[in-house]
Amino acid sequence: MGRYIDDILQPGEKVLYSTTIHGIIYVPGLVCLGLAGACLFGARTIPNDGMVMTLLGASALLAVLGGFLLFQAWFQRWTTETDVTSLRVVHKEGFIKRQTFEMSLDKIESVDVSQSIAGRLFGWGDVTVNGVGEGTKTIKMIGAPVEFRNHITAR
Repeated sequence: MGRYIDDILQPGEKVLYSTTIHGIIYVPGLVCLGLAGACLFGARTIPNDGMVMTLLGASALLAVLGGFLLFQAWFQRWTTETDVTSLRVVHKEGFIKRQTFEMSLDKIESVDVSQSIAGRLFGWGDVTVNGVGEGTKTIKMIGAPVEFRNHITAR
């Protein structure tokens, strides 16, 4: 399966910049796996048999939850594309149920970037593309949002 943008490029159109959801979405799954490891370590060091079984059960539950959250984050990143071409901005989400957003660069009035403190430190944020007569679209948690905005506005 190829990238969505490669399938829809018009003759003479070039991809100028591509990004996707920031890798921070893996953190909840990694935290669950870390807690599972801590429970497993605790189960090996505590002599109380009743507590050992509880910690082993919690470890297994957290490991399954962490694995599910990691798979979900990977799948979301894999199925989300955000691109700036020489003619338009294209955003695609989804695998079977696909949602796309396209706006011609000529119709873009402004591009707003919203970042939290953590987003500024680690490089993610939300970008709102405002179009003339086209409406607005907010793209959530993309990596390097300022660079993305610069590729849209620098023409």
